[in-house]
Amino acid sequence: MLVLGIETSCDETGVALYCSQRGLIADALYSQIDMHNEYGGVVPELASRDHVKKLLPLIQAVLDEAALTSEDVDAVAFTKGPGLVGALMVGTMTARAIAFAWGVPALGVHHMEGHLLAPMLEEQPPEFPFVALLVSGGHTQLVQVDGIGQYQLLGESLDDAAGEAFDKAAKMMNLPYPGGPHIARIAKQGTEGRFKFPRPMVDRPGLDFSFSGLKTYTLNTVLGIEKAQEQLSDQDKADIAFAFQEAVVDTLAIKCRRALEQTGLKQLVMAGGVSANVRLREKLEQSLAKVGGKVFYARPEFCTDNGAMIAYAGCQRLKAGQCDDLAVKPVARWPLTELPSI
Repeated sequence: MLVLGIETSCDETGVALYCSQRGLIADALYSQIDMHNEYGGVVPELASRDHVKKLLPLIQAVLDEAALTSEDVDAVAFTKGPGLVGALMVGTMTARAIAFAWGVPALGVHHMEGHLLAPMLEEQPPEFPFVALLVSGGHTQLVQVDGIGQYQLLGESLDDAAGEAFDKAAKMMNLPYPGGPHIARIAKQGTEGRFKFPRPMVDRPGLDFSFSGLKTYTLNTVLGIEKAQEQLSDQDKADIAFAFQEAVVDTLAIKCRRALEQTGLKQLVMAGGVSANVRLREKLEQSLAKVGGKVFYARPEFCTDNGAMIAYAGCQRLKAGQCDDLAVKPVARWPLTELPSI
């Protein structure tokens, strides 16, 4: 089965072709980061309009790269939610129209299930069951995964997601959007020990997260330095970035290790945009090795939003006979645990 995958949940337009026999055939991605950077965050209306401009040319580019035509495509998978409603609408309606015109089935895919299954695209994929850490700009969740659609929520953020906290901390220091990569970059020049940021909620039982207090602590640190010397120096920013990143990474690692111990599982899958953070990968590998755990994650280009993960996830469900009718609608909020199993 050859599946065309379409991702338009936020600020990246992703398209890919995935074959159930041959694997990933081709993929293309257009990022809107430069456009939204001017505003310090994603502007939903601009995101939707840009998806309209880029989606069809990307679909054609992927078909051309694979030397295939519409007649070779067996099904279309698209991101149905969660995400920005306008952006989702572009991908949903385009995918639904294409599938109708080509006479093939279409299926709406859960965005976070796509992320969760992205490591399956690697040469050494994890095997079910495992614990998944879904960590992105909109989500921070720990999920027990017994199979596709067999998800048990173990813990989640009670306020800001980890990726959102990265972005807001970066904005406090006037770093470009998105903030995560810039904090990771300047943290390499940070001075260890100058600042000690709290590790929220690690001193209490449970697997939930909270990053709002860490965000406030960061702001107070920035304001304290600015009050004393008017503005942050580059070294101040690097030192704050180092302390902030270590606090987030330590918190996630502690909770992940606790999740493996609680479930008795030995595999952790990390997915979502923040999973590209090198320091987080290092910390998790070190921490989980102490309890015999192993970490799996996707290559960097498949950590952020992309069409390949949607094509793969959609292919698994389409092969099981699932598809949507013409009345399909995008869903801005969609609990992962509501998905049917296959």
